[in-house]
Amino acid sequence: MPDSWNIKLSSAGGVGVSVILVEGGVPLMGKVRIKGAKNAVLPIMAASLLSAEKVVLEEVPDLEDVRTMSRLLRHLGVEVFYDCSSERLVLQARRIMTCTAPYGPVRRMRASILIIGPLLARMGRARISLPGGCAIGSRPIDLHLKGLAAMGASFTMKNGYIEASAPKLRGANICLDYPSVGATENLLMAAALAEGPTTIENAAAEPDVVDLAAFIDMLGAKVRGAGTPRISVHPVASPGGGKHRVIPDRIEAGTLMVAAAITGGDVLLENVISRHLTAVTAKLRECGVHVDESPDSLRVVARGRSRAVELKTMPYPGFPTDLQPQFMALLSLARGTSVIAETVFERRYLHVPSLQRMGARIHLEGRSAIITGLPALQGATVHAPDLRGGAALLLAALAARGVSEIHGVRHIRRGYSRLTSRLRALGGRIYMG
Repeated sequence: MPDSWNIKLSSAGGVGVSVILVEGGVPLMGKVRIKGAKNAVLPIMAASLLSAEKVVLEEVPDLEDVRTMSRLLRHLGVEVFYDCSSERLVLQARRIMTCTAPYGPVRRMRASILIIGPLLARMGRARISLPGGCAIGSRPIDLHLKGLAAMGASFTMKNGYIEASAPKLRGANICLDYPSVGATENLLMAAALAEGPTTIENAAAEPDVVDLAAFIDMLGAKVRGAGTPRISVHPVASPGGGKHRVIPDRIEAGTLMVAAAITGGDVLLENVISRHLTAVTAKLRECGVHVDESPDSLRVVARGRSRAVELKTMPYPGFPTDLQPQFMALLSLARGTSVIAETVFERRYLHVPSLQRMGARIHLEGRSAIITGLPALQGATVHAPDLRGGAALLLAALAARGVSEIHGVRHIRRGYSRLTSRLRALGGRIYMG
């Protein structure tokens, strides 16, 4: 298979593309199938370290972040095979060759921190460079380390690396200070092989956490309460393998819902879990956008300008911070004045200067943004500052008058698989520079 990663792991689709040109003003029409969730597949890939048996993941999107995690797992000794055409990923960690995750792959992706829990659980040690990712806020890892310390792990910081050790993790009762998704996931994985049961209070309830719990269940541990603030884990002595289907990506779905709304389009989204998008659907309806929903599909129909709304980002099931930039682009064209309160990440407004270059009237006050809607935005040359900010600029360009030139598109490739070609299939006028 010429496009499989076992032959050409270092080649990412469109890696040579550095600029996207967008001619705006065309309503998006048609249907699109949502890919598997980036934020679910990355922790599940890390969880493959828990078992020596083969695991097969289906609905794995071809993303830069998935490729980065694959390189990291290969460095640790995991056998990795990915078929791009079927979106099927096979992993087997027969032997862990090293417990050190180097600076190279880790600096590109914050999800790299998720290997600490499974490495500690299986090998009793881990050494990882401090993680990178989008520069949208401090996103401290203290909750990860505090929870693992409660299970018996000890940590030192040396030469830019976190060095962790634990001869044998012990089950514990852990209460998180904040429902951190990453900390919940790391503790879930660590608890799967610990001695005795673990309870996590104030756990994150995101669908991605629930999907990871289902995968850990498949390996043989017993996870109860995933999707609620209290999760319990009964460990397994000899984890097995199996096949797991990754849930659809609610953030990709929300991005495409906003794409339909901002262009005045009519788009059917297939392969969604509608209940994962309740907050997004409610806010779009408040904007005046028509949304028809069934359990596994959504149809978004927009006619005329949206209405201004107030929006506050919150942990799930609240409105997701990962869709705040996209909604800001939509509200830049709404009738009236909108207010966004960003409560999750303190630097999640890096996309604002580029939207302002396109004419958007946005005023920042601390963690709040006040948006006065305009009838139209103007095409401009802009730079994607991060993953979701880049998606927001792409949506704004689809609705703007004239041509926009978007740089920094590598950020978009981190979290969206072939997004530009899929938008073209809906009628978007997008060209690669």
